[in-house]
Amino acid sequence: MTVRLNKKAAEQARWLVRDGDVVRDERDDWSEHAPSTEDENAFIDDEGMAAYASWHLGEDTDAGEDTKGRWKFPYGDFRRVHRCAVISGESRAGQYDHDDIEQALKDILRLIDDEGSGRD
Repeated sequence: MTVRLNKKAAEQARWLVRDGDVVRDERDDWSEHAPSTEDENAFIDDEGMAAYASWHLGEDTDAGEDTKGRWKFPYGDFRRVHRCAVISGESRAGQYDHDDIEQALKDILRLIDDEGSGRD
């Protein structure tokens, strides 16, 4: 599996954080806050695969281009960046030696923690 950084998604995440579209939740909240399979499918139906991809910092270039399996390391719920998703993704990226994704997530987390309070 070859997973590379989705630079467009990283830029979108930074923009959303700067705009205040962030949830400053706790580390272990992602299992409850992550979009369900049904939510993902509805989002793809409404917005398309490119929009879905923009919410994921990793791209598995071995997976089919129009499949959800191509997109890894989600950072939000299709509306806002979730701090818990960023922390979870950073840990997983480090575990699997995806250094560029891990660094992007560290940068986003630092931005979340440095910015003023957002909309929770």
